[in-house]
Amino acid sequence: MHMNGVLFFPVTPFDASDQLNVEVFEEHLSRALAHSPGAVFPACGTGELHALDEREYDTLVSVAVAAVGGSAPVIAGTGGSVAQARSMARAAAKRGADALLVLPPYLVSGPQRGMVSYVQAVASASDLPVIVYNRGLATFTPASIAELLEDPRIIGVKDGVGNIAAVQQFTLAASRTGRDVLFFNGLLTAELSQRAYASIGVPLYSSAVFAMVPEVASSFFEAYVNGDTARQADLLTHFYEPLVRLRDRVPGYGVSLIKAGLRLRGLDVGSVRPPLVDPSPDDLRELERLLSVGVELAG
Repeated sequence: MHMNGVLFFPVTPFDASDQLNVEVFEEHLSRALAHSPGAVFPACGTGELHALDEREYDTLVSVAVAAVGGSAPVIAGTGGSVAQARSMARAAAKRGADALLVLPPYLVSGPQRGMVSYVQAVASASDLPVIVYNRGLATFTPASIAELLEDPRIIGVKDGVGNIAAVQQFTLAASRTGRDVLFFNGLLTAELSQRAYASIGVPLYSSAVFAMVPEVASSFFEAYVNGDTARQADLLTHFYEPLVRLRDRVPGYGVSLIKAGLRLRGLDVGSVRPPLVDPSPDDLRELERLLSVGVELAG
């Protein structure tokens, strides 16, 4: 599977009655696809997978596959209980997704043997290849990743922990398989850490900012690909660093700020679902200021 560009994690729009808003989701996808993302990941963390029912999940994947139309891979999120994750995997396969991103299991944690078994159980539910999300309750050791990569169904690892030494060991384990394995930086606001990841052979990264202001994320990506460190520093200093400080004020702002930013830019994607909360009026004003700065810098 080939990815070349920023990895796009769309939000899930809800209307005033808290129902899935398909029309707005299609518009959200259309706006972002105009900036040529490397892959599209519906119903993942930014898409509030934790808050979706089965019908909503099925619709999101189906709409995303149709909208993308083969221009980029569509990787659907899956997670929760092992039964839920396997059901989602089958639904994603039925709707034409290209692969799965396996998010951490819900609430419970287990030993490494159990987490490896969780991923294997999800992988066995469909014919879709699987990307492992190393994060939170599913933080894998290098030995566990090496074991998972022995399975040809496991095609990649997204890292959301930030342990560079461990990720380097993941990439070394992949090289011993003789297969091309996808690795990408999945830390929140990954642009801040991407140069470190690139130095150990992880060239791809996910971008929540791309879902909100794709022109800003694309400007940073262009500077990253071209080695324009001065432009990267400018965007990091004046846009990304202040955005991270704002994001870190309240748990869950990594999602709710993105939806708020889309609303500020004229796309009514609705509110986040509980337990997430929408930004306060003061935080909205700061976000609006940052968006103006980012768009101006993107030029």
